[in-house]
Amino acid sequence: MFRVLTISADGRVVETVAQAPAASARLGPAREVEDDIAPPKEGELRWIDLQAQDEPQMALLQQRFGFHPLAIEDCLQVGQRPKLEEYDDYIFMVTHALRCVHGNDPRELEPEELHTFLASTYIVTVHLGTIGKLETVWARAKSEASLARHGVDFLYYLIADGIVDSHYLHLDGINEQLEELEDSILAHSQQKDLQSIFTFKHTLAFMRRILSPQRDVFALLSRRGGDTRISERTALYFRDVYDHLVRINESIDSARDLLGASLEAYLSMVSQRTNDIMKSLTILSAVFLPLTFVTGFFGQNFEGLPMKSNGLMWVVITACGAIPVGMIYWFRRRRWL
Repeated sequence: MFRVLTISADGRVVETVAQAPAASARLGPAREVEDDIAPPKEGELRWIDLQAQDEPQMALLQQRFGFHPLAIEDCLQVGQRPKLEEYDDYIFMVTHALRCVHGNDPRELEPEELHTFLASTYIVTVHLGTIGKLETVWARAKSEASLARHGVDFLYYLIADGIVDSHYLHLDGINEQLEELEDSILAHSQQKDLQSIFTFKHTLAFMRRILSPQRDVFALLSRRGGDTRISERTALYFRDVYDHLVRINESIDSARDLLGASLEAYLSMVSQRTNDIMKSLTILSAVFLPLTFVTGFFGQNFEGLPMKSNGLMWVVITACGAIPVGMIYWFRRRRWL
């Protein structure tokens, strides 16, 4: 679906949407958009948003804007690494938002890939699914005419800032669950704790793989002040986004260190529990070893057994009771129990 916001020189904002006639009627003043899929007229700014792109739609963008075939190919092949590529009169960027797969559980995240063509007078965003932060900025730009007067680069900053700030929520959720996991391990480690550790390890590695190159993208944008596509004023805002990404990457590293400590604590607790079990079994074996000797020796069935008398049975019974008691007392004195 194509959507277009056109900001005229007098500050009017007009939205056009490519929909079937029945859907267009529900959307009110929206009209057919194909004629607006082109660079804006002089004095105008334009934001074109394409969701669920396919080859004919991307071919139309290439025809109207002259986008490079390699950039068009990247938009059609999902799974691109975050990057920034500079062409003659526009910048092509790939960035990622992160979304929880199951509700608000941050342990399972999936990327929402956003492709952006940014020029001095227009911005084109291409993505498969709905990106919440982009929708928020779209609604603001449509209702606040003054917002777009800062330039289309500022609109992209608002999208990027919203996406990056949402990563803090995921990290906060991960850190809270890591603290609960650590408490659970120290209280009584279980097999499910080990599974949780490796789930978090996978999630943090995934976040680092996505956000580390994205940090480099905004580092480049923050140094492009005075560019025809990025103003000095907006470059300062991109510097703030870059700073947030640096802090997020540091938080990911801290969470990975905490996760490593949790894994060591889990292995230590399991090892300690194994040692306790082995110690108990060893003590039990040590207690029964002399009893086995006594009963075996005095239970021999042959003539001439030493100390054979009528009171032998009571000697054996007394020994069987006294030896364990004496050994346990000795173990406690040695602090083995």
